[in-house]
Parts: sequence; structure tokens; C-alpha cells
Amino acid sequence: MSKLVVDASVATKWLVAETLTDEALAILGSDNELVAPDLFPIEIGNVLWKKVRAAELTAEQAVERFEGLGKMGLRIVATGSIQSQAIQLAIETGRTVYDSLYLALAIAEECGLVTADERFVNALRGTPHASRVSWLGTTAR
Repeated sequence: MSKLVVDASVATKWLVAETLTDEALAILGSDNELVAPDLFPIEIGNVLWKKVRAAELTAEQAVERFEGLGKMGLRIVATGSIQSQAIQLAIETGRTVYDSLYLALAIAEECGLVTADERFVNALRGTPHASRVSWLGTTAR
């Protein structure tokens, strides 16, 4: 078993059928230990809230799916010790502190990070962090 940091763009696909949902579900069903920062549930909750506002989900569906997230076996990690590294990475890469927190966690956990955010992956090309981050579209095939 290996370890893998997953970001909210991947987990959203576990909860709502979207492009790359099959690939995301393959990661969820793998024998990898899945890890996420403590920001993760907040990001997922915000995504579900937006889907309710866009009439893509009912409020009840959003709450049910949000509650189901806790049963998916992810290890949620407190990020207090890596927040400074996250802002340094954000400044270095030009990406948000939110995205950089996932990268900082992958560095701290000495593992890879999978994301469905192609722009994030592309922004890291040519940096020392490029090999640590994989795009979901090429990860689970």
C-alpha cells in the first residue's frame, strides 16, 4: 500500500458525477492510503453549496453527500505545521495557498498528489515539484 494526497477536485467526483468520475472512483477503491489536509472538508462543503445554488443538487443531496465524505476512509491531517511552507510554495509557483497546501502536505508525507486541476499540474511543469503531482486523467488508467 502506498500513500496519496487527494485534493478536493478529485473528491468532488466521488460525490457528483462529472468528467473523470470513473478515474476518481478508481483511486477511492484502490489500496492506497488517501490523505487530505484539514481544509479538505471545507472545500468540499463549498463545492456542494455551489452545486445547490446552481440547482445541480438539492440541499438534502448536498448534506447527504457531505456527511458521506467522512465514511470514505481518508486520513485528514492538521496543517498547522505546513502552512508556512504552503505560502512559500504559493509564492514560488504562482498558485493559490489552497492548492499549495495540498502540495505541502504531499511533500511532508513524502508521497504523490493527485488532482483533477490541469492548470495546477501545468503550472508546476518545470519546477522541482512537477514529479510529485499527477493529473487525474492520466493517473488511474
